[in-house]
Amino acid sequence: MINFDEVNREEYAADVIDALKKSNKDRFLELFLDLHPTNQIDIFVQLNRELRDRVYEFIEASDFAELFEGLELDKQKQVIEELKDTYITKLFNNIPTDEIADFLPELDASASNKILVSMEKERANVVKELLTYTTETAGGIMVKEFVTVKTTEKVSEVIDNLRVSAPDAETIYYLYVIDKTDKLVGVLSLRDLIIAPSSELVENIMGTDIVTVNINADQEDVAKLMKKYDFLAVPVVTDEQELTGIITVDDVMHVMDEEVTEDFDEFIAAKGAIDVNISSFQAAKKRAPWIVMLIFFGFLTGGVIGQFEDTLEEILVLAAFIPLIMDSAGNAGTQSLAVVVRAIATGSFEKKGLWSAVKREFGTGLMLGVITAIVLLIVIPIRYPGNFALSFIVAASLFLTLSFSTIIGAVVPVVINKFKLDPAIASGPFITTVNDILGLIIYFTIATTFINYL
Repeated sequence: MINFDEVNREEYAADVIDALKKSNKDRFLELFLDLHPTNQIDIFVQLNRELRDRVYEFIEASDFAELFEGLELDKQKQVIEELKDTYITKLFNNIPTDEIADFLPELDASASNKILVSMEKERANVVKELLTYTTETAGGIMVKEFVTVKTTEKVSEVIDNLRVSAPDAETIYYLYVIDKTDKLVGVLSLRDLIIAPSSELVENIMGTDIVTVNINADQEDVAKLMKKYDFLAVPVVTDEQELTGIITVDDVMHVMDEEVTEDFDEFIAAKGAIDVNISSFQAAKKRAPWIVMLIFFGFLTGGVIGQFEDTLEEILVLAAFIPLIMDSAGNAGTQSLAVVVRAIATGSFEKKGLWSAVKREFGTGLMLGVITAIVLLIVIPIRYPGNFALSFIVAASLFLTLSFSTIIGAVVPVVINKFKLDPAIASGPFITTVNDILGLIIYFTIATTFINYL
């Protein structure tokens, strides 16, 4: 496989495309098939329709399968429209069944059924089974290509069988030991198999302390479990402990990527709107509800300022520090929110609980408040000579605001999580607005109390 830097990557790609343009099949295959699938994709997406058709003509479906798997969804759909039916049949008979099960729902029903009918019956039945499971469950992300062995088999027999079954398996790092009823009774690592005497029985070398996931388990819980145990794969079982599939680490990486994207969408109050494949109208439609809601929160903020209009009219300089109070409150709350949401998502929060999180964030807020208050007590008298009362009011307000803002940022997502909702819906804009209102109330209450000293 070719290894190259950015400079010769472009030169190499140009050679590949040149071979295509000249219809030099042998030269193209020599260059293209020696590339990693990721690099093949980089070249393929640059091609026009004429050159793509030439790729389909030159490359066997079995060689094109891995490239197809790595394409973006819209590009995959485009390729399907361009391919001949016979090529599609061969292609989908070389793609892992779990990948097919993920792809088919993205097509219309007729196109999806057409592909299923054209596939080998056994593989089509596996895909149909996978399609019955809820998308975000263990069943929805598991693979069916794995290696099973019986307790009564000898090591030598397992190794001989492995030579035959390994090419079609998703992974052979773990072999799964089942009984006559297909119930999972043990796990055998490839390492243990290799170092065991050839005459040894599987039941004597298998591990029986098995970690499994239920077929209906949430995919995020599966990801946490695999991260906790540092597994390369985990078996999926039914309620009756019947082995039905496995989930590999690459599938979990996709899940974690999806969950991070989803949480980020929620965190910025733009769920789904960062998808580059949707139109401006669709993105605006997804963001609009939050924006409209925040407008009404803005009226509340304005109402707070209006309640202290007399104080502002009497001491205009107070208005100069409104942005400072609001920005600090929002930033502190959002930082605290981000820390707690991540702790909940990774499972580390469950080990310490609500009280620990509140104490930690309150302590953080106190320290931040002390630091900023000291800075303000020094800077404001310099900016407004002799006005120590103003520096005290602003410093005290910011101290209290930061202290309470961090608590709000920590508590809100925890409370939402207790109601079995996604804590990320306590989004940054929401927390920011709530803390803006809190900060203004604290600021103007203190200012009104000490107005005679200004």
